[in-house]
Amino acid sequence: MNTIHQQLFGLLRWAFNGTPFTMEPTEEDWAALDRLAQEQSLTGVVYSATTTLPAHQRPPMGLAMYWMSEAETIRGRNRLMNAESARLTKFFADEGRQSAILKGQSNALLYPDPLMRQSGDIDIWVEGGRESVVALLRKLGLVDEGPLREFDRPDRATISYHHVHLPNNDKGVSVEVHFRTTSGNLNPFTNRRMQRWLEEEIKNITAVQTTPPVGREKSTFNAPSIRFSLVMQLAHIQRHFFEGGIGLRQLCDYYMLLRHATDDDRREVASQLKRFGLRYMAGAMMWVLSETLHLEPRLMLCETDAKRGQQLLDEILAGGNFGKFNDRKKTDSDLVFILRKERMRMQMASINPSEMFWVELNHWREVFSRLPERIRRRRLSLR
Repeated sequence: MNTIHQQLFGLLRWAFNGTPFTMEPTEEDWAALDRLAQEQSLTGVVYSATTTLPAHQRPPMGLAMYWMSEAETIRGRNRLMNAESARLTKFFADEGRQSAILKGQSNALLYPDPLMRQSGDIDIWVEGGRESVVALLRKLGLVDEGPLREFDRPDRATISYHHVHLPNNDKGVSVEVHFRTTSGNLNPFTNRRMQRWLEEEIKNITAVQTTPPVGREKSTFNAPSIRFSLVMQLAHIQRHFFEGGIGLRQLCDYYMLLRHATDDDRREVASQLKRFGLRYMAGAMMWVLSETLHLEPRLMLCETDAKRGQQLLDEILAGGNFGKFNDRKKTDSDLVFILRKERMRMQMASINPSEMFWVELNHWREVFSRLPERIRRRRLSLR
């Protein structure tokens, strides 16, 4: 970690647990912190940390005013996402279906200031399984008749292994309706065990309320148990790490989950890590959380793994939110892109060799299975 990274983590520790921030960033440091916070989708949290610092440690006035404006936008977006989460919960409840908001808005409620976590899309699990949920979405007019494609189409719904991705609604909100709780692992053996466990644990949902704008009713939606989220989101982090990258926002989310978990939650999840193919990633995560946010040993799921943890942290800092800012992925050449991605996969293999084998196998299976569609579209890129 360089000085700017250390300053960012210092601000996060100050925001999350009150650990004193002892550094005094220069004007150039603050400009670099702004870029880093934007890349990692942490501007809201960083801004909230600076508002309680002594005057001599605060950012320059121009940046402070810019962050204040960004914070209002983030706050407004979170209120919209909370309202949409509540609306969707009632929408499916009226159809006799249980649901739960996964990740995003449920995670935000665990933060010291829930409105300062930058939101993405809404992931909502709906009971019933694939065929039943897709049939319901068709009946409700959310999915057109005809086959659902697996290719990204912003103007129509698409389907994947675990959810239906709906087009942005009239409020600009993207919604993923999950008929499975998670994309899980690509290793079919560990994935089968994990999916069964998650399908049982998702039944333990809790109705939660969010702080509304003045004069409005509270938004109420269902959140899964902390125990469920610890497993589901660790699997989500592992999947994205291999397929594109993860960022510090996911790291902060997991830190919050661990701080809100009970001893029983942590013991139960720890006992399942090996069975679910998550033991290596958990060890890496515990090291990263210890090094960056100073997670206490008593809150950890397992022993730290410094070697894998350093590799995980390097990728997080290099790639930004979901790896979108990783320079190693930027190229106009398909061949160079493929070679770089293969090299990255091989470098990542030590994090979880077994899962990496199935990731690679699945990658080439998809490449060849989609060739007829790519030929039809006259797009032969193997990206």
